[in-house]
Amino acid sequence: MIVYILMIVTILGAVLALMQRDLLKAAILTGVPGASIAFLYQYLLAPDVALTQAIVGSAIIPVFFALAVYKTRRVEE
Repeated sequence: MIVYILMIVTILGAVLALMQRDLLKAAILTGVPGASIAFLYQYLLAPDVALTQAIVGSAIIPVFFALAVYKTRRVEE
C-alpha cells in the first residue's frame, strides 16, 4: 500500500512542478519527486540507491535549477 502512495506522490509532485508559473517554485518543487523516489528505493531495500537519489534528486538538482533561474531572471522595469 505504501508503494502506491509513494508513486502517487511522485506523479503529483512532478505535475505540480510542471504547472507552476513561477520558475523558482517549479525548481524547488522538483525535489518532491526526488524525495519520494528515494523513500521508495529505501522501502524496496536498496539503501545505496536511496541515498544517492536523496542527495542528487532532492537536494542537488533543485538547488542547481534554482540557481540557474536566479542567475537568468530578467528585471522588470
